[in-house]
Amino acid sequence: MPENGAAGNRPGRIHLMDELRGFAVFCMIFYHGFYTVGFLYHIDPGAFFFRFFMPAEPFFAGLFMFLSGIACNLSHSNLARGLKLLALAAGVTLVTWIFVPADLITFGILHFLAVCMILAGLFKPVLDRYRFSWVPVAVCAVLYVLTKNVEAGYFGLTKELSAALPQALYAANWLAPLGFHDAAFQSADYFPLFPWIFVYAAGIFVGKLAKAGRFPAFAYPPRFPPFSWMGRHALILYLAHQPVIYGVCLLINRLAARFR
Repeated sequence: MPENGAAGNRPGRIHLMDELRGFAVFCMIFYHGFYTVGFLYHIDPGAFFFRFFMPAEPFFAGLFMFLSGIACNLSHSNLARGLKLLALAAGVTLVTWIFVPADLITFGILHFLAVCMILAGLFKPVLDRYRFSWVPVAVCAVLYVLTKNVEAGYFGLTKELSAALPQALYAANWLAPLGFHDAAFQSADYFPLFPWIFVYAAGIFVGKLAKAGRFPAFAYPPRFPPFSWMGRHALILYLAHQPVIYGVCLLINRLAARFR
């Protein structure tokens, strides 16, 4: 993911983005590790820490989406990247369907990011017209708040201050990528377009500053190489971490059974 400006007056790679992305990946790996230990191997501390950190998951997932929105301003072809990522996401769905159907991933964060990249590529001529302004970022924040309960069946802040959405939207699962699905829908990792697309869109508008080389000076120099490395290899780590966690847990479980 290129993040160096073409113009000579731009400061260079934004290492803070790599480090924040790496931190989000780090949190995700531990979160999924706790789930595997707690619910697949029935080890109580794993289940405890998974539940303990569950409220934090939307924050580190949202951080990853926001950074991806910023980075799409720095890519030469979001459409091509999105199509490649969508193929990988489809592979994740296929693998989970075959090997771990109880943890089937139907529309996870990879699917979400792929669709957002494709949309960013298709609407690039429109997005390129906009210069940086806090107004669209604020609009995205408001729309996120208003749509964050779409999956629960209403549009608005709370049930008391909201409008109920037509139940026909929830009668089947073909609209699940948008956030509308029935009670039988299954996805172990699920990030529908509503409300999360507005987090990504906010990143796109903030990314106008990154493209112009106008981020604060502290954002450019590296400060924490391990997180920076994880951020630069986020996709590989995402695809590899669950098989590695499963494998390590299986090995430990078999060794423990042998020495009992």
